[in-house]
Amino acid sequence: MERKAIHIGNMIKHELRSQGRSVVWLSRTICHERSGIYKIFERDNIDIKLLVRISQVLDHDFFEDISKKLMMNDSKKSTKTIPNNQQF
Repeated sequence: MERKAIHIGNMIKHELRSQGRSVVWLSRTICHERSGIYKIFERDNIDIKLLVRISQVLDHDFFEDISKKLMMNDSKKSTKTIPNNQQF
């Protein structure tokens, strides 16, 4: 089973929308160009300092979200059973 990728850009976009905030608001708040915000949405990884800033302005802990997703992926991986007839 392949580990499911975490796409931080989608997570940020989803949280921004769920708060009813606009891309323009986020770009002004973090002093980033609007086009840069759309590029962030496309990313599956992000600079930690930028993620800290986005977490602060959205008042949302993306680090906790990432940690939970990683733990869920690991728990799914560890519950995978090995058939009785498989030799090591």
